[in-house]
Amino acid sequence: MSRRVAALTIVVGISFVATVSTVVSQELITQKALSIGMAQTVAQGALEQCRADGYHVSVSVIDGSGLLKAFARDDGAGPGSIEVSRRKAYTALIFRRTSAETAQAWATTAPVPNVEGTVAMGGGVPIRAGSEFIGAIGVSGAPDSAKDEACANSGIAKVANKLK
Repeated sequence: MSRRVAALTIVVGISFVATVSTVVSQELITQKALSIGMAQTVAQGALEQCRADGYHVSVSVIDGSGLLKAFARDDGAGPGSIEVSRRKAYTALIFRRTSAETAQAWATTAPVPNVEGTVAMGGGVPIRAGSEFIGAIGVSGAPDSAKDEACANSGIAKVANKLK
């Protein structure tokens, strides 16, 4: 008799979980997203700051799924800066912190993690709308990563009032 009760309890439990899963999966998900206009403003703001500081850089802005949303390569920016800027942005997005913070964490790890598409260099900054990560920016080509990151932050500052 106790086996029947146990079996019935399991069946009822499974049915309940399946029903709840079905109901939950039918709900719409509301999330914030980085618009093309905002991505272009962020990229342009970073490029302008780097130009003002005398640096020729590449800037990549990616959306919350890691896809390129906006890109700019300044006159005189090195060809290697194109891919590095995208990798810096991707690193910031997937680790949800600046790429400099990730590089610092990896510096104390042996062997250094090999995560496809990432780079252990500063210059990538996540873009948040409130507490949601909606994208990231990566800048490459300034004399050092801290200057790349400063330009990235200047780009984000151009839309800060819309990210609350």
